[in-house]
Amino acid sequence: MRNYWENGHRRVFITEKIFRGDAFPKCRDWLFLRMTGFIFNNKCFLMKKNYKLLLILFVSLAAQGQPLTIELDHNWQFKKSNETKWYKASVPGTVHTDLFANKLIPDPYFGINESKLQWIGTSDWEYRSLFQVDEQLFKKQQIEMVFDGLDTYANVYLNDKLILQADNMFRGWKVPVKSLLKKTGNELRIVFFSAKNKTDSIAKSILPFILPDNARVYTRKAQYHFGWDWGPTFITCGIWKKIKLEGWNGVKIKPSIQITDNNIKLIQKADSTGTTFYFEKEGKPIYAKGANWIPADVFLPRLKKEDYRKILQSVKDANMNMLRVWGGGIYEADEFYDLCDSLEIMVWQDFMFAGGMIPGDEYFFNNVKEEVKYQVERLRKHPCIVVWCGNNEIDEAWHNWGWQGQFNLHGTDSARVWNNYKRMFIDSLPKWVNEFDGKRPYISSSPLHGWGRKECLTEADSHYWGLWWGLEDWEIFKTKTGRFVSEYGMQAMPNMNTVKYFTNPTDRYLYSPVIKAHQKASDGFKKINHYLVRYFIDSFHLKNLSLEKYTYLTQCMQYYILKNTIVVHRSKYPVNMGTLLWQYDDCWPVASWSITDYSRQPKAAWYAVKEAYRDDVIPTNDSIYPKYLKLLKPVFNVTNVENTLTISSATDAKYVYLNYAGNELFPSDNYFDLKAGVSKIITFKNIHSAKIILSKLKIISLYDILSWQ
Repeated sequence: MRNYWENGHRRVFITEKIFRGDAFPKCRDWLFLRMTGFIFNNKCFLMKKNYKLLLILFVSLAAQGQPLTIELDHNWQFKKSNETKWYKASVPGTVHTDLFANKLIPDPYFGINESKLQWIGTSDWEYRSLFQVDEQLFKKQQIEMVFDGLDTYANVYLNDKLILQADNMFRGWKVPVKSLLKKTGNELRIVFFSAKNKTDSIAKSILPFILPDNARVYTRKAQYHFGWDWGPTFITCGIWKKIKLEGWNGVKIKPSIQITDNNIKLIQKADSTGTTFYFEKEGKPIYAKGANWIPADVFLPRLKKEDYRKILQSVKDANMNMLRVWGGGIYEADEFYDLCDSLEIMVWQDFMFAGGMIPGDEYFFNNVKEEVKYQVERLRKHPCIVVWCGNNEIDEAWHNWGWQGQFNLHGTDSARVWNNYKRMFIDSLPKWVNEFDGKRPYISSSPLHGWGRKECLTEADSHYWGLWWGLEDWEIFKTKTGRFVSEYGMQAMPNMNTVKYFTNPTDRYLYSPVIKAHQKASDGFKKINHYLVRYFIDSFHLKNLSLEKYTYLTQCMQYYILKNTIVVHRSKYPVNMGTLLWQYDDCWPVASWSITDYSRQPKAAWYAVKEAYRDDVIPTNDSIYPKYLKLLKPVFNVTNVENTLTISSATDAKYVYLNYAGNELFPSDNYFDLKAGVSKIITFKNIHSAKIILSKLKIISLYDILSWQ
């Protein structure tokens, strides 16, 4: 027996030990015993022989206090607020997915539909459900309505009575509703107000003062919904997590949740280079090998446990031991952390702030404190979480991105914005983390120094974007590898099967309007092409590539650069103690830095990372740029036995790609090199016989792209 006994705001931790008479003098809170009449005038009248009586009494009372729970996930409808017709809705869900399910809009991810659907994010929406209350639940003395997640600005009415005004996507809400409930004919109605309109209104009200760098900073909502350089702008709303009724008699009993001590420490101490930054478990240093994690969909309720299992198993299969949950997304679902626990994947957990300064009013701070309390108390049981981080790139942005000039923030305005930052991330958050967790370390921002400053190489973690944004070569890491590189990356196109998902055949040419709509990075194709010309192909032949060949070549380039970058990072051990590439996954089909695309299939770079992160071999750098290789036409010989293929070639072959024009294909290796006369055995997890894929298998190598040489 291990429970909390609640009475008002006081809680008594009760275990079996409390029923032994010799334990009572050590009990610091005798509230429970007072309630049961065994303490009078601060004296305990319970003898050892009577402890069984107390145990029986407690078990009886505990049974009454055990909550009875039902989910309100049926009979939901939705409509636009200024219209009258209702449509069927799914809960949990979002307004975009409900509109799509009712065939009121096209697939938001297809073609250029994103630009056509922005009206959804500037509209208000209503949801309603009619429900009955189970007789057993209705008889309970206390009943609460529990909202696990409302996105974001919502007025909630129960039987036409306003019971809640929510304004934070990251908080749970509980409302006493016993007096408002009926046995039958209850109506729960939720009005969602446009987060876009709300934030724009706040920003407009304080002009000419502008808080960098977007009005989204005023709302406690997933920031990537407002668009990012790898994601679309779909400003969602809806009931994105469960709604429940909980009823109980007497005093509610909650299961106790321990704060897990995973014995992992963050070591930051002075050394000959500067200051260390590494994780240590039971005195042994850990070299972190991993990636950054973004939400795996824009429309979050689409993600089910099996989706998380599939993606996170591929993380483990790539020989990774850490994921950084990025601060512009969400505090992830319980299933995510459960799986990271079981797979022994460490989690660097950002709080949900990214790339923007914050308001300084008391209401905002109090709202964030409740968010932190809710999320830390929810997540602190997970041993996978090894560090809390205040935000993503805000400190760096303030000091390096020119915001003061861009937004005319000088003198007292500048001081006020920076003081609000310090109050939140340097003063308040560490205090709240210590209050609600107390076991794990906290750092204020990732990174602490911009990639153009020398300190990023000697202390704290580093986001080194000289590669890509600075158009530097991967070789720059030979002289500029930080203590813990928590962001770096290279873009590539998604897999061709994924391209076909969001295009019509007439769209499938390089730089078509649809292809450009699925590239969100500033000068994204221009930067990709810079690196293609640097390492793979001349500009004349580049511009004549088909979309399919361009897709293949960008993935080879991402493979080549990430492999060689990781090799350099690992060669700097023990000065460097971590490498987390940007990014692992995608939230929609897009050209991005991900190494698995929205289909959850690996891109070429996934295989490179899998090899570079191995512990049983020491990876080495490529000695020659691919564009200088002397390639001969390979003739492949392919045989199969059960779920394996054996592939060989009479000549060397580079970046051999097994392209299957059918369902998902998960080969044990892909984009591999073949030495002349040496066979390669490939296995497949998801098929019993490799023979069935032979008729649709197309093998491509780098020779097919560079055969003009």
